[in-house]
Amino acid sequence: MSKSDPICVLYTAQLGTDKFAEFERTEVIQNNLNPNFVKKFVLDYYFEESQKLKFEIYDIDSASAKLNQHDFLGAAQCTIGQIIGSTGNRIQIALYEGNKKCGSILLSCEELSSCKDKATLKFQGKKLDKKDFFGKSDPYLVFYRCNEDESFTIAHKTEYVKNTLDPNWKEFSIPVTSLCNGDYDRTIKVECWDWDSDGSHDFIGEFKTNMRCLREGTPQDNTYQLINQKLKAKKKSYKSSGMISLLKCQVETEVTFLDYITGGTQVNFTVAIDFTASNGAPQQPNSLHHIGHNRQNAYEQAILAVGQIVQDYDTDKLFPVLGFGAKIPPDGRVSHEFAVNFNEQNPFCAGIGGIMGAYKNSLSHIQLHGPTNFSPVINHVARFAEAYPDGSNYFILLIITDGVISDMDFTKSAIVNASSLPLSIIIIGVGPAEFDAMEVLDGDKQMLSYRGKSAERDIVQFVPLRDFVGGIGSSTNVMLSQARLAKEVLAEVPYQFLSWMKKHGIKPNPAPPPQQQPAQQGYPGQQPAQQGYPMDPGGSYPGQQSAPPYPSQGTQPTAPSAPPGY
Repeated sequence: MSKSDPICVLYTAQLGTDKFAEFERTEVIQNNLNPNFVKKFVLDYYFEESQKLKFEIYDIDSASAKLNQHDFLGAAQCTIGQIIGSTGNRIQIALYEGNKKCGSILLSCEELSSCKDKATLKFQGKKLDKKDFFGKSDPYLVFYRCNEDESFTIAHKTEYVKNTLDPNWKEFSIPVTSLCNGDYDRTIKVECWDWDSDGSHDFIGEFKTNMRCLREGTPQDNTYQLINQKLKAKKKSYKSSGMISLLKCQVETEVTFLDYITGGTQVNFTVAIDFTASNGAPQQPNSLHHIGHNRQNAYEQAILAVGQIVQDYDTDKLFPVLGFGAKIPPDGRVSHEFAVNFNEQNPFCAGIGGIMGAYKNSLSHIQLHGPTNFSPVINHVARFAEAYPDGSNYFILLIITDGVISDMDFTKSAIVNASSLPLSIIIIGVGPAEFDAMEVLDGDKQMLSYRGKSAERDIVQFVPLRDFVGGIGSSTNVMLSQARLAKEVLAEVPYQFLSWMKKHGIKPNPAPPPQQQPAQQGYPGQQPAQQGYPMDPGGSYPGQQSAPPYPSQGTQPTAPSAPPGY
């Protein structure tokens, strides 16, 4: 028999209601009836609102993400104001399962500082106390932040190192706010424990330091004796339970996605639409491309959900829209890389409304065909991303498709090659097809590779639309469904963006000084000239002189042999 493996789930309530929605989850703590969770919940605080919180504790029994598959241990409710208003911003409240009290939960909060520093630390131990009867210790470190009331809150745990008294822990990175809330002189407590599989870990010893000493101290300053006060009180000859030495402390200011956008980096949004015959004839009501009077089809829903978010970061609101898998005018040739507005020299659509208009208009001029080839549109956008190695532009390609990829090998190759470029790819699967093969392209579980070459980073996020919208053209809570879809597919983009900038050593430009807008001339309400993509005679995009010619003109980079049907 073992103890519980608890997890804490936080729910927040909509303003003025008792309707709760899941906000976030902590990590799972193995074999522990008194868990101390490392994961922190970061919430916005509004004095003028009653911000209701609900905490539920579950015993995790499997890998399933569905909470109803696990044992419910209890729940508690309070408000943020109750925590803040308690002594030391700390409150202990009972957990209940129905009317039965089943333990308690200790909640604390602290206002985060604006410090953006991140510390990379590495420690080693020497001659630690032996705690295992049949072997040496399995030591790990636990770091605690000192609160304003002198209590301590767990901030980080290292991995445990098996069977050694001289452990060498892996280096780790942690925000300085997590260790000391940006106060370099605030105490940091470090405990060393011997890990046991049954959860009854043995205390070895502890030491205290602060961020200033870690960053500025000498090697001698950062060699610490582990002290076990209980052993010290029992043994007069006791000196220490071992030594812990700091091997590395590197502090750097952690830049954010917002820092780059504020500094002028442009986000360029391109849409690629699947026009293969498997979508069904647009004239038929059950077609994924059917245009109804009172409902959006699956493609419209996906475009709106993602486009409404991304357009805010694109200054000129001009978006290239590509199609693939259709026979196009005037000669009826099959194309996997055509401008949906049929203007190869200027494939831009003005705003989300322009995208929707071009998409609807194209359906009456093309013939759905096939096969489903992704690589041409990926290589298309990659050519432009390759022209901006300076970080001034970042590209997001949204591919909306209904079926299994026909050119999987070419697509894998295109994604692996594009992973070194300032590019993210979002794939939304529409319709009832099985999309198991698509999961291979999303590198969340394993980095994509092709013919022995691995992607430099994960740049693909795939989701099926049906996970968020209940059927073709469903009008039930459409806005909420689209918001959830957008959150799911766009959540990784800032991390992908930052990983590319960091890998290439590109820092954000300083924010430009605020400028007073000149008085506008002309009719009231007339829009000023856009500053993003000037449509130069060469037809290049994003419109700057260094951009390559648009693929329909000029010399194109040598491409691999075309996939089937291209």
